[in-house]
Amino acid sequence: MTVRGAIPVVPAVHLWRSNLKNVLLPCLIAAVAASGCATKKYVGREVGEVNQKVDTLSTEVEKTQERVKRNEVRIDDVDRESKSGIADAKGSAEKALVRATEAERAAKGKLIYTVTLSNDKVTFPVNRALVSPEARLMIDEAIAQLKAENRGVFFEIEGHTDSTGPEPYNMKLGEERALAVRNYIHDQHGIALSRMEVISYGETVPVIDNKSRANRAQNRRVVIKVLE
Repeated sequence: MTVRGAIPVVPAVHLWRSNLKNVLLPCLIAAVAASGCATKKYVGREVGEVNQKVDTLSTEVEKTQERVKRNEVRIDDVDRESKSGIADAKGSAEKALVRATEAERAAKGKLIYTVTLSNDKVTFPVNRALVSPEARLMIDEAIAQLKAENRGVFFEIEGHTDSTGPEPYNMKLGEERALAVRNYIHDQHGIALSRMEVISYGETVPVIDNKSRANRAQNRRVVIKVLE
C-alpha cells in the first residue's frame, strides 16, 4: 500500500553511485588538467634545449667561417711570397747563366781577332736580318785564312742594333742577325755549330750614340770574335 504524502525512499545503491560519481569526476578532471600542464612543461623544456643547441651550433659555424677566412688570408700571403720567391730565383738563375757564359768564354782561350760587319762596311737594313753580299765577302776572307791554317778555333757571334724600336724587339733582332751570320758560316764553310756561340746585345752596347742616321747605321752590326 502506498501512503499518500510520504517521502519517496531512494535505494542506497543509487545514493552510493551518485556520490562516487561526484567524487571521481572532479578527480579525473584534475588529473587530466595536471597531465596537460606536465606535457606542456615537458614540451617547453625540450624546445628550449633544442633552441640552445641551435644557438651553440650557429656559434660554432660562425667560428669555423672565421677560421676559414683567416686561412684564406694566410694562403694569399703564402701565394704572394711564393711568386716573389720565384721571381727572385729566376733573377738569380739569369745572373748565374751570365756568369757561366762569361766563364765559358774565358775557358775557350784568347781572342785572335775580330771581324765587325756594320753599316759603314756592309749593309744591315733597318728591321731586317739579312747577310748582304758585302758581308758575305768579308766573312769568306776571314774564314778562308782560318781554314788554310787548319786552326781549331771558336766563334763568338754578337748581334747589335740601333735604338730604333722597343728594347725587347731589338734584342730579338740582334739575335736574328747573329744567327743569319752563323748559319751562313755553317752552310758555306762547314764550320760545326758546336764551335759557334750566338749572343744578342740588342741596343745595349752601342759604339756611338744614336742621335744621327749615320751613327745608328754603325750600331747596326754583327761582331765575329775568333777565339783560340
